[in-house]
Formats: sequence, C-alpha cells, structure tokens
Amino acid sequence: MRFPDRPVDMLATERCAPLADYMPGLRQAVITDLPRGRIALAEQTKLAKRLKREGYGTALIMPRTWKSTLAPFLAGIPERVGFFGEARLILLNDVRFGERRLPRMVDRCAMLALPAGAELPNEWPVPQLEVPAAEAASWRASRDLDRETRPIVALAPGAVGPSKRWPSAAYAALTRRLLAEGFAVWVLGGPKEKSVAAEIVADSAARDLTGDDLRDAILALASSSIAVSNDSGLLHVAASLGTPSIGIFGPTSPWHWAPLNRLAATIETTSELSCRPCHKPNCRLGHHRCMREIAPEQVIAAVHHAIAATHPLDHPEAPT
Repeated sequence: MRFPDRPVDMLATERCAPLADYMPGLRQAVITDLPRGRIALAEQTKLAKRLKREGYGTALIMPRTWKSTLAPFLAGIPERVGFFGEARLILLNDVRFGERRLPRMVDRCAMLALPAGAELPNEWPVPQLEVPAAEAASWRASRDLDRETRPIVALAPGAVGPSKRWPSAAYAALTRRLLAEGFAVWVLGGPKEKSVAAEIVADSAARDLTGDDLRDAILALASSSIAVSNDSGLLHVAASLGTPSIGIFGPTSPWHWAPLNRLAATIETTSELSCRPCHKPNCRLGHHRCMREIAPEQVIAAVHHAIAATHPLDHPEAPT
C-alpha cells in the first residue's frame, strides 16, 4: 500500500464490471468495451476525456500493447507506468523492464504498483471479494433457491480454450454422483457454457444457472458450499469469496495460474505426460490426456474431503 489514502479505480468491460461491486477498497469501475484488433481512436478519445475528468495521478497499464497506453496518454495522467513493449516509450513515462524474468502473470501485473527497482516480494496479499449476506439471500429467493437445505456444489465447466476444459461427460458423471449422494448441484458460466450446462444437467435435478450476467455466478459462488472449476476466472472468483474451491488443471501449471488464495484441492492427472504443462488453448497432440485422464472419482474424493473439513455437519452420506 504505497498510497493508502488515494482512491483506486479500474477499467473493466461491461461483462466483468459486476466484480467491482464486491472488491473492498475499490472506488469504482470505469466501464469501457474497446474493440479488439484496431486502435478505435474515437473510442479512445472518449475514454481519455472520462479519465481526464476523474483527475487521476497514476495509471498502471498492465497490457503490453501500444493502444492500451493511448487513453491514459491522451488524458494527460501524470504518471503512466507499464512494461516496455510495442515501441510505446513516448506514451509511458515510467517504463519498466524485466517483465519476462518475472515468473507469473500476477507478479508482472502487481510489480507495476511497486516503486521501480523494488524486489519481488515473497508473497502478495490475497484477493478478496465480499458479498453482503442480505444480497445473496435476496438473489437466492428471486431464483427460488432459498429453500435449498442440502450442501451446494457449484460447477464451473468453462475456460478460455478447449484444452483447459475437463470434458462435459466427466462433469455430467460427477453431477450424477453428487446428486445421488445428497448434494445440490448448480452449473455456472456465461452464454458460451449454455450447451455444456445442458449436457451436464440433462434431465437431472441439477440447476443450470449459466447466463449473461456475471453477478449471478458471483452470488451463486458466494452461496455455495464448494466450488469445482476448471482453470478459469470463476475459480479465482470462488477462491476470492472464500468458498472452498477445487481447481482442475490440465495443460496449465497451478503454480503459474492458480489463485493466490489457498485452494481446497488441486486436481491433476496422475499420469506422467512429457507434454504437460504446455499452456496452450488447444491440445497440439490431439489426445487431451491431461484432462481426459482425470477421473470423476478424483474430484468426488476432493469434494468429500473439503466438505468434511469446512462443513462437517452438512456432509451427506455416500450411498452404499
């Protein structure tokens, strides 16, 4: 906390903006949906005018692209901090080097908030999201979920890139097992997860809560007993809420990409695969073994352990 009395705002897309409502210490999200693949000067100028009205003293520019620096430059923000990249030396006035020597994305982003030349800390403060209990209760009532008395397992089957997704058939098998053991199951995600959610839920009593509004996923995760998720944004949301979270990792390394918050369990294949981790969105070898070889039994065992550790009185009895 270099400047504890300075307000902090963040740029956010319309889809991600609901997160800002639950971030302690954040004043507001400045919503912008700049198009990809082009400079979009008119939109950049409009954003710059908004930033100028706010009177910011510092901008931390985490992407390495030239265009990400344009609006802060046009707004005349006095201190514009970012790593060297795409010939943007004129647009930045606090240029940092050595980004590629930092081991993780979180290190690269967070180091911009520290003075130039600072040492990489041994650990960072863990992220926190706080949902008011009354808001979560009102949300559950509005969706006829408030009478649920069983422990709730939230499933997040989406991820950026197909190689990071545990197969939907495996999630469906997990769902059937959880329902048989007395758990409630909610499937979360965005519009792109609708077809996957339909396959997972099928004709069961599980609930498909996927949709356009990220707020639904946030409130569902805050209301859940356990979250099971691929390596995705919702895994980070669940962990930041303090919901015991089980992360399923295939092509990506948990050390690089897992939340800073402690996970209830990290699930990986027990096979020795020389191609893993590849950190690729698509399996280059076509076999996807790093995900296909994770059995539902591995995940259900982790659910049992997490429930017993955190909600011992709510732990259902597995069928014999």
